[in-house]
Amino acid sequence: MKLIFATHNDHKLKEVQQLLPESIELLSLKDIQCFNEIPETGETLEENAKIKADFVTQTYGLDCFSDDTGLLVNTLDGAPGVYSARYAGEQKNAVDNMTKLLLELDGKENRQAHFKTVIHLNLEGVSYTFDGIVEGTITTEQYGLGGFGYDPIFKPNGYNQTFGELSSETKNAISHRGRAIQKLVNFLKNRTL
Repeated sequence: MKLIFATHNDHKLKEVQQLLPESIELLSLKDIQCFNEIPETGETLEENAKIKADFVTQTYGLDCFSDDTGLLVNTLDGAPGVYSARYAGEQKNAVDNMTKLLLELDGKENRQAHFKTVIHLNLEGVSYTFDGIVEGTITTEQYGLGGFGYDPIFKPNGYNQTFGELSSETKNAISHRGRAIQKLVNFLKNRTL
Protein backbone atom coordinates (compact mmCIF):
# COMPACT_ATOMS: atom_id res chain seq x y z
CA MET A 1 0.00 0.00 0.00
CA LYS A 2 1.26 3.47 -0.90
CA LEU A 3 0.31 6.29 1.42
CA ILE A 4 1.25 9.96 1.33
CA PHE A 5 2.33 11.61 4.56
CA ALA A 6 1.60 15.33 4.10
CA THR A 7 4.84 16.69 5.51
CA HIS A 8 8.00 18.46 4.43
CA ASN A 9 9.58 17.68 7.81
CA ASP A 10 12.29 15.03 7.32
CA HIS A 11 12.49 14.39 11.09
CA LYS A 12 8.79 13.57 11.26
CA LEU A 13 8.98 11.44 8.11
CA LYS A 14 11.85 9.37 9.50
CA GLU A 15 10.11 8.95 12.86
CA VAL A 16 6.88 7.76 11.23
CA GLN A 17 8.70 5.44 8.80
CA GLN A 18 10.23 3.66 11.79
CA LEU A 19 6.75 2.99 13.15
CA LEU A 20 5.01 1.72 10.01
CA PRO A 21 5.15 -1.89 8.82
CA GLU A 22 7.18 -2.56 5.67
CA SER A 23 3.97 -3.35 3.77
CA ILE A 24 3.14 0.39 3.74
CA GLU A 25 5.24 2.48 1.38
CA LEU A 26 5.34 5.95 2.86
CA LEU A 27 5.77 8.88 0.49
CA SER A 28 6.35 12.49 1.48
CA LEU A 29 5.15 15.67 -0.20
CA LYS A 30 8.53 15.91 -1.95
CA ASP A 31 7.98 12.45 -3.45
CA ILE A 32 4.80 13.66 -5.18
CA GLN A 33 6.43 16.96 -6.21
CA CYS A 34 4.34 19.02 -3.82
CA PHE A 35 6.53 21.87 -2.65
CA ASN A 36 3.68 24.10 -1.47
CA GLU A 37 3.68 25.24 2.13
CA ILE A 38 0.15 24.18 3.07
CA PRO A 39 -1.26 26.94 5.30
CA GLU A 40 -2.28 25.79 8.76
CA THR A 41 -5.17 28.16 9.31
CA GLY A 42 -7.16 26.00 11.71
CA GLU A 43 -7.76 26.94 15.33
CA THR A 44 -7.30 23.37 16.55
CA LEU A 45 -4.88 20.53 15.89
CA GLU A 46 -7.76 18.55 14.38
CA GLU A 47 -8.57 21.32 11.91
CA ASN A 48 -4.95 21.74 10.80
CA ALA A 49 -4.45 18.01 10.27
CA LYS A 50 -7.62 17.89 8.15
CA ILE A 51 -6.62 20.95 6.09
CA LYS A 52 -3.29 19.39 5.12
CA ALA A 53 -4.67 15.94 4.25
CA ASP A 54 -7.57 17.42 2.30
CA PHE A 55 -5.22 19.64 0.29
CA VAL A 56 -3.24 16.63 -0.92
CA THR A 57 -6.28 14.47 -1.59
CA GLN A 58 -8.12 17.22 -3.47
CA THR A 59 -5.06 18.47 -5.41
CA TYR A 60 -3.39 15.17 -6.27
CA GLY A 61 -6.23 12.65 -5.92
CA LEU A 62 -4.15 10.50 -3.55
CA ASP A 63 -4.85 8.75 -0.27
CA CYS A 64 -3.06 10.74 2.38
CA PHE A 65 -2.65 11.34 6.07
CA SER A 66 -1.29 14.32 7.91
CA ASP A 67 -0.68 15.19 11.49
CA ASP A 68 -0.61 18.24 13.63
CA THR A 69 1.09 18.26 16.98
CA GLY A 70 1.04 20.70 19.81
CA LEU A 71 2.70 21.11 23.17
CA LEU A 72 0.13 22.22 25.70
CA VAL A 73 1.43 23.71 28.95
CA ASN A 74 -1.07 23.74 31.82
CA THR A 75 0.00 26.97 33.50
CA LEU A 76 -0.02 28.79 30.13
CA ASP A 77 -3.65 27.80 29.45
CA GLY A 78 -2.61 25.28 26.81
CA ALA A 79 -0.08 27.48 24.99
CA PRO A 80 1.79 27.13 22.73
CA GLY A 81 -0.78 24.56 21.52
CA VAL A 82 -1.76 24.92 17.87
CA TYR A 83 1.01 27.53 17.46
CA SER A 84 3.79 25.25 18.76
CA ALA A 85 5.87 25.22 15.55
CA ARG A 86 5.79 29.02 15.19
CA TYR A 87 5.61 30.00 18.85
CA ALA A 88 8.58 32.38 18.62
CA GLY A 89 7.80 33.50 15.06
CA GLU A 90 7.17 32.42 11.50
CA GLN A 91 10.78 31.21 11.11
CA LYS A 92 9.67 28.04 12.97
CA ASN A 93 12.97 27.74 14.83
CA ALA A 94 13.00 25.07 17.54
CA VAL A 95 15.69 26.75 19.65
CA ASP A 96 13.82 30.07 19.57
CA ASN A 97 10.59 28.29 20.52
CA MET A 98 12.20 26.48 23.46
CA THR A 99 13.93 29.65 24.64
CA LYS A 100 10.66 31.59 24.61
CA LEU A 101 8.82 28.84 26.47
CA LEU A 102 11.51 28.48 29.13
CA LEU A 103 11.46 32.26 29.69
CA GLU A 104 7.68 32.23 30.10
CA LEU A 105 7.93 29.41 32.64
CA ASP A 106 10.81 30.97 34.56
CA GLY A 107 9.94 30.90 38.27
CA LYS A 108 6.73 28.93 37.79
CA GLU A 109 6.31 25.82 39.92
CA ASN A 110 3.68 24.11 37.78
CA ARG A 111 5.54 22.87 34.71
CA GLN A 112 3.08 20.12 33.76
CA ALA A 113 2.39 19.78 30.06
CA HIS A 114 1.35 17.29 27.43
CA PHE A 115 2.06 16.68 23.79
CA LYS A 116 -0.89 15.86 21.57
CA THR A 117 -0.78 14.57 18.01
CA VAL A 118 -3.85 14.37 15.80
CA ILE A 119 -3.74 12.37 12.55
CA HIS A 120 -6.28 12.88 9.78
CA LEU A 121 -6.45 10.08 7.20
CA ASN A 122 -8.20 10.28 3.84
CA LEU A 123 -8.50 6.75 2.48
CA GLU A 124 -10.66 5.63 -0.42
CA GLY A 125 -13.00 8.60 -0.06
CA VAL A 126 -13.52 8.27 3.70
CA SER A 127 -11.89 10.31 6.49
CA TYR A 128 -10.64 9.00 9.84
CA THR A 129 -9.04 10.67 12.85
CA PHE A 130 -6.57 9.24 15.39
CA ASP A 131 -4.85 10.91 18.30
CA GLY A 132 -2.14 10.32 20.86
CA ILE A 133 -1.22 12.11 24.08
CA VAL A 134 1.77 11.89 26.40
CA GLU A 135 1.91 13.68 29.75
CA GLY A 136 5.06 15.15 31.20
CA THR A 137 6.82 18.23 32.53
CA ILE A 138 8.89 21.02 31.04
CA THR A 139 12.47 21.07 32.31
CA THR A 140 14.29 24.27 33.27
CA GLU A 141 16.92 23.85 30.54
CA GLN A 142 17.64 21.78 27.45
CA TYR A 143 18.90 18.21 27.77
CA GLY A 144 19.94 15.96 24.92
CA LEU A 145 20.45 16.40 21.22
CA GLY A 146 17.99 13.79 19.97
CA GLY A 147 14.52 14.27 18.60
CA PHE A 148 13.36 17.65 17.36
CA GLY A 149 11.12 20.54 18.32
CA TYR A 150 10.59 20.76 22.08
CA ASP A 151 12.04 17.28 22.77
CA PRO A 152 15.08 18.55 24.75
CA ILE A 153 12.85 20.27 27.33
CA PHE A 154 10.02 17.72 27.65
CA LYS A 155 10.40 14.95 30.22
CA PRO A 156 7.63 12.33 29.90
CA ASN A 157 6.06 11.10 33.13
CA GLY A 158 7.82 8.03 34.51
CA TYR A 159 11.19 8.87 32.92
CA ASN A 160 14.25 10.72 34.18
CA GLN A 161 15.29 11.88 30.73
CA THR A 162 13.82 14.22 28.14
CA PHE A 163 12.68 13.12 24.70
CA GLY A 164 15.95 14.69 23.54
CA GLU A 165 17.91 12.18 25.63
CA LEU A 166 15.85 9.02 25.16
CA SER A 167 16.63 6.61 22.34
CA SER A 168 14.41 6.94 19.28
CA GLU A 169 13.06 3.43 20.00
CA THR A 170 11.99 4.40 23.52
CA LYS A 171 10.59 7.74 22.42
CA ASN A 172 8.61 6.18 19.56
CA ALA A 173 7.14 3.59 21.92
CA ILE A 174 5.75 6.16 24.36
CA SER A 175 5.38 9.41 22.42
CA HIS A 176 2.21 11.18 21.38
CA ARG A 177 3.06 10.67 17.71
CA GLY A 178 3.96 7.04 18.35
CA ARG A 179 0.61 6.44 20.04
CA ALA A 180 -1.36 8.16 17.26
CA ILE A 181 0.61 6.33 14.54
CA GLN A 182 0.04 3.02 16.31
CA LYS A 183 -3.72 3.62 16.14
CA LEU A 184 -3.33 4.41 12.43
CA VAL A 185 -1.22 1.28 11.85
CA ASN A 186 -3.69 -0.96 13.70
CA PHE A 187 -6.51 0.50 11.62
CA LEU A 188 -4.63 -0.10 8.35
CA LYS A 189 -3.64 -3.64 9.36
CA ASN A 190 -7.26 -4.51 10.16
CA ARG A 191 -8.34 -3.23 6.75
CA THR A 192 -5.86 -5.48 4.94
CA LEU A 193 -6.73 -8.67 6.85
